[in-house]
Amino acid sequence: MAVHWTVGADALDPHLLAAFWAYALGYVPEPGIDEPDLGAIVDPEGRGPAIGFLRVPEAKTAKNRFHLDLRVAGEPPWDWAARTELIRATVVDLVAHGATEVRDEHYTDERGSVLGHVVMLDPEGNEFCVA
Repeated sequence: MAVHWTVGADALDPHLLAAFWAYALGYVPEPGIDEPDLGAIVDPEGRGPAIGFLRVPEAKTAKNRFHLDLRVAGEPPWDWAARTELIRATVVDLVAHGATEVRDEHYTDERGSVLGHVVMLDPEGNEFCVA
């Protein structure tokens, strides 16, 4: 049987990151968590892990050792044009909510070059990808 687990993340402003990631993931604030140094979000359908953001005094100084990939295009097989439009629309939306677009990564195969994913930063500079 799988163990229930929570992703923990350090943050300068835990409530800012909790609000951003709740929006990006379709999560909601965790009921009963109302502390100045902790922001927590949960999947409203109870399928994904909870995520807690704990206030720390130091800013991020290096590349993440792991990050989240938002798989907005679902699973293959894909309509590559529709997939690209969905990724681009999600990137624009997340930028409007505090993220920063860093770069596109392309895949090359028999179709030529297609958009694989977009590397982004959350409001505190943590890397994540939209695919």
